[in-house]
Amino acid sequence: MENIAGKKALVTGGARGLGKATAIALAKEGVHVAITGRNEELLKTTVKELQDIGVQATYEVFDVSDLAAVQEAIAKLNASFGQFDIIINNAGIAAFGSLVDMDAETWTNIINTNVLGSYHVTKAVLPQLIEKNEGDIIFVSSTAGLNGAATTSAYSASKFAVIGMADSLMREVRKHNIRVCTLMPSTIASDMSKDLGLTDGNPESVLQPEDFAELIIANLKLPRRAMLKSASLWSTNP
Repeated sequence: MENIAGKKALVTGGARGLGKATAIALAKEGVHVAITGRNEELLKTTVKELQDIGVQATYEVFDVSDLAAVQEAIAKLNASFGQFDIIINNAGIAAFGSLVDMDAETWTNIINTNVLGSYHVTKAVLPQLIEKNEGDIIFVSSTAGLNGAATTSAYSASKFAVIGMADSLMREVRKHNIRVCTLMPSTIASDMSKDLGLTDGNPESVLQPEDFAELIIANLKLPRRAMLKSASLWSTNP
């Protein structure tokens, strides 16, 4: 397995939930981590936890759906933190309702954050990976991106789109030794899932953020000649 210590990772939506668990797992492997989000106090708290593990850690506050804000923040991070080796496109939002009942603004915000947000961040960082001729990009989709369901039109549309974008990008950048992986978890006991009432978070039966983080680490530590294109992670018996 590859040693990923000393690499630098960008984790969007890294202040809580899946993003925070991933950032902590990376730090425990010796990876230096920059996290992003919209809640500065949560970001500061998580950065302190990462620094206590013994790695370099920092944050930037911005909305991934805002291209100009993404470009400005990535430039600041590159100047103060360095160039990245790993991108974890984790930031996302969800809301559920029928296509008729959900207002157009909510529907559009889900697309803008989940799809365009991943595009904006990847576009801002990808040239660095191409120049290095190496890197890893992980997109966090969902099993809702594999199958639709009643009341999930916006969320499923966004996660289907992430899968298509990532699959296309993988075929573009393999020649640069850049591995692009799409991960599709089912319901995880994240803050978002619990806030939406999708799960009670019972650790005896429901996937935990740390489980997902383990999959990410295992993927990143594969020999460079090997690439995990996509994977779904499910609770065994929720």
